[in-house]
Amino acid sequence: MARESKILTLSIPPKMLKELEVLAKAESRTKSELLREALREYMGRRKWRSLQRYGRMQAKKKGITEADVEKIIEEFREEVS
Repeated sequence: MARESKILTLSIPPKMLKELEVLAKAESRTKSELLREALREYMGRRKWRSLQRYGRMQAKKKGITEADVEKIIEEFREEVS
């Protein structure tokens, strides 16, 4: 059966490694689990910031201000309810 994950070599400062080991032990999780979770969180935040930038650009193109957003959402909710 083929392995579904890949092995990665990672260099981190000794102090960070010690903190990771302490955290892993405290949470009864592996270092790999904690690092995967951290990477998922980081990637999710990057994606969210990208979506926010896209939304700001689109709003600017359409002349929509932040003050207009709540009103637009409220109007939409009234239409669909």
